[in-house]
Amino acid sequence: MAQRTVLVALFDDVQSLDVTGPVEVFAGADRHAPGTYRVRTASLDGGAVRTSSGLTLVPDTALADAPEPHTLLVPGGQGTRRPDPRLTHWLREHGPRAARLVSVCTGAILLARAGLLDGRRATTHWAYCATLARDHPAVEVDPRPVYVRDGQVSTSAGVTAGIDLALALVEEDLGREVALDVARHLVVFLRRPGNQAQFSAQLAAQTARREPLREVQQWITEHPDADLAVESLAARAALSPRHFARAFRAETGTTPGRYVDRVRLEHARRLLEDTGEGVEEVSRASGYGTPEAMRRAFVKALAVPPAEYRRRFRPAAPDPAPVPAADPAPDPAPAPAP
Repeated sequence: MAQRTVLVALFDDVQSLDVTGPVEVFAGADRHAPGTYRVRTASLDGGAVRTSSGLTLVPDTALADAPEPHTLLVPGGQGTRRPDPRLTHWLREHGPRAARLVSVCTGAILLARAGLLDGRRATTHWAYCATLARDHPAVEVDPRPVYVRDGQVSTSAGVTAGIDLALALVEEDLGREVALDVARHLVVFLRRPGNQAQFSAQLAAQTARREPLREVQQWITEHPDADLAVESLAARAALSPRHFARAFRAETGTTPGRYVDRVRLEHARRLLEDTGEGVEEVSRASGYGTPEAMRRAFVKALAVPPAEYRRRFRPAAPDPAPVPAADPAPDPAPAPAP
């Protein structure tokens, strides 16, 4: 298998985790399968850069002297707000030559400035999706997924999503087992599909201001298998169903039904990822009632049925330690001579 050069572009005020997260994934994959990846970092002039957290990163070389990459990775950070025009020019010239062009977090803004996302679907950190869409109308910005892959160009959401995307690329290159081994070594899970939402249900929804509604939100999270119809939830909040539905949406930004759907989906995903419970047990525990109802919810939200989701995103159990063979019984003593 040909060695793939992964080149990471560095600049002042880069987000350190956007760099180190994917780098650790590719470096870990190369340790598992030597000779598969060659990771290099480069800044405009080859000099050290200072990250937004104050760390100093020393690159391998200058961008002008960098090897032609198979995968060109552009991290994000505060430095993407007012980038050096020379960096934009370099990306515009060299980006199309890479077999894969990857951005982490607001690195997508740099790709967009270089015209490399025009006509493509892309994502970035949730806080900057509106800015990316406003400043670059030729880009189809999707604020929901963890990462988006459109042809040779892949963009990811904030920080840890870069690890998810890097693991997906390793899985594509070297197979699932290598990616799982890297994920286990980094103590992360090979579990988030690209179309998974950037936020959990609890983070995606605003926290209600009024105590009864906050208590209902917590109740839903803790009891996904309960009766979560609007009438039941309204009774718990001591409100009429109509008043409850209106107040819940006003204070959380979503309807009770959509919030319940998200909570149940997350609960089912966690059980499929972390336990060996059967699909029927998971469907009951998550409030779906039947495996078919859960299957419809998974296909609609994640484009995979539950069994396939478990196969793809549950870390494989490590092989059990070999049981040492018992010492052979000693040969019987010879019978005494008559």
